[in-house]
Parts: sequence; C-alpha cells; structure tokens
Amino acid sequence: MESFASRVALVSLNSYQKHLSPRKGFSCPHRLLYGSESCSDYVKDILINHDLKTAIQMAPQRFKSCKIAAQTLQTQKGGGGCIVIPCCIPI
Repeated sequence: MESFASRVALVSLNSYQKHLSPRKGFSCPHRLLYGSESCSDYVKDILINHDLKTAIQMAPQRFKSCKIAAQTLQTQKGGGGCIVIPCCIPI
C-alpha cells in the first residue's frame, strides 16, 4: 500500500508541476532565495529516494523554511505578507 501511495503522490506532484505551477504566478520562494530545488522537487526527491512516511515527516519543516524565505523575499522587495501556499498554512 505504501508503494501505491508513494506513486500516487509522485503523479500528483508531477501534475502540479506540469499544469498548476506554471500558471500560479509565483515561484517557490525557497528555490528563489537559496538557489536550490523547489519544495515540490524536494518532496519528490524524498519520495523517490526514501518513502512516503519520510516525505510526510520532512515536508512540514521544508514548508516552514519556505515560509521564512517568502517573508525574507517580501521584506527585500519592501512588501509585506506571505503570498505562498502551503508556506502560509500554519504548521
């Protein structure tokens, strides 16, 4: 069952990256600020190299880091407020 769930998660992330992400109007703040992989790529890598349980455990910390990156970018631009989901969701 775990393998099936991991595959579903990967298909969902691939669909998000192909269809939704290019149209949402912003890029992953973590990737923009640190020049690293996006949050969706980060979670995909965990799913591929580990398992769904590990991805579920590690994703919240990454989203917290992405929220901080979004706030940093907003401060640098002179704006305010987080505009990124899931980075704005309280974790």
